[in-house]
Amino acid sequence: MASVEQGDASAGGRRARGGAGARRALRSHPKLQQLPFITRKIPLTTVLDEAGLELIERNADTILEEIGIEFRDDEEALSLWREAGADVKGTRIHFPRGLPRSIIRKTAPSQFVQHARNPARNVTIGGDATVFAPVYGPPFIRSLDEGRRYATIEDFRNFVKLAYMSPAIHHSGGTVCEPVDLPVNKRHLDMVYSHIRYSDKPFMGSVTHPERAADTVEMAKLLFGADFLDSHTCIISLINANSPMVWDGTMLGALKVYARANQATIVTPFILAGAMSPVTVAGTLAQVLAEVLTGAATTQLVRPGAPVVFGVFASSISMQSGAPTFGTPEPTLVLLAAAQLARRLGIPYRTGGSLCASKVPDAQAAYESAQTLLPTLQAGTNFVLHAAGWLEGGLASGYEKFVMDADQLGMMQVLAGGVDLSENGQALDAIREVGPGSHFLGCSHTQANFETAFYRSSIADNNSYEQWEAEGRQDAAQRANKLWKRMLQDYEAPELDPAVDEAINAFIAKKKAAVPDSNV
Repeated sequence: MASVEQGDASAGGRRARGGAGARRALRSHPKLQQLPFITRKIPLTTVLDEAGLELIERNADTILEEIGIEFRDDEEALSLWREAGADVKGTRIHFPRGLPRSIIRKTAPSQFVQHARNPARNVTIGGDATVFAPVYGPPFIRSLDEGRRYATIEDFRNFVKLAYMSPAIHHSGGTVCEPVDLPVNKRHLDMVYSHIRYSDKPFMGSVTHPERAADTVEMAKLLFGADFLDSHTCIISLINANSPMVWDGTMLGALKVYARANQATIVTPFILAGAMSPVTVAGTLAQVLAEVLTGAATTQLVRPGAPVVFGVFASSISMQSGAPTFGTPEPTLVLLAAAQLARRLGIPYRTGGSLCASKVPDAQAAYESAQTLLPTLQAGTNFVLHAAGWLEGGLASGYEKFVMDADQLGMMQVLAGGVDLSENGQALDAIREVGPGSHFLGCSHTQANFETAFYRSSIADNNSYEQWEAEGRQDAAQRANKLWKRMLQDYEAPELDPAVDEAINAFIAKKKAAVPDSNV
């Protein structure tokens, strides 16, 4: 099993601006909040035994051998697979049993470090690590103040800033919302720049056109240095299959750009079961595995050793309306079983998040998000996209939902830490001091631990009814509304080398001036 570097501490020209790990320090210095990525210390939840896993793998191989996968509008990809020994007929590729799997296992890293411009924010993707990243892709935003409207670049910057300010969000993400006030062919430049300028956490690249992926790589070279970028992973990007069983030229083109640059891709079938895959869990898993195998193996044909992640986005649909549904049992089984398949394949895993179909941050949103987020953690997911802010089946990024979800991510961080079995955790001194019939409120152990003993929610109201009423009878969404506004008011941009900033802005200006605005 191949493995990739565990990371230099710094890159030339990058400035370190550290964050505190302890919750006490976080509360004392709220503008510097950040927790390290999760290193899980709790057991994994599994749903398939060895026989079940082997069955799914055999079925995936049967799909690849008998039915094949379409690789459209990409002659180079077809040629790569022809040279690798696959049977290429037009745009349909049939794969000898086990071929894609053997290619992945030979060179794809089992885990890797994604470097941030602040080395203190580097994250490990794979192994026992879990990294939380924000919502990705919605064209709308929602807030209590404005309701639902199209997103703008100002909203994009706001969500980048909120992610930067959120302790349990380890990653700046990618398309945190779609800024529809900018031309389609140029907005990626402002989006990537926003991640670079307003956060020092790792970020995702553009994938809507191969040239936009190339622009992301060029901006990252200016930020990190070309030599550093070639030998270290500094960008991770989402590559979606056009399910069922199709890879299109846009996604393949972006995949090749990033793989050639030694940057990570998250190869992800986008599944609405019943529409884009069979209605059954086992059928969906076999198709997902077939699609991932072919996409992930392609990265290794382009550049052996390029980091790649086994991704899956799986939802069920209402068989009455066809609308996506979230937080239901069947997608949970898919995400848990797919995690097992990813571990057997030997590459990191991405799924889950805080998904819901609710239009507003209400009880439905909370229940469905919790039913997705908790099994995401229990599955051993390494990279969690859509961890905060998702509303309306992914059509809207919610301001209140974002900070409500971020609060839950903090809880997941504590849960993943497992049981403290240290001398302090055992607390025998406290039990000896208090003895039978008394209480622990005033004992020395409680006094020494009270600030960090229990997770303290930033959203929940635990006061008396009378105090809650006196403070305006606010519900969770109203409290969240105040919180995100206060966070943006307190925001301070991380330092960025002025020469680097100037070079990136000059690149952006040159790219924008080279072509007219277009919405395609």
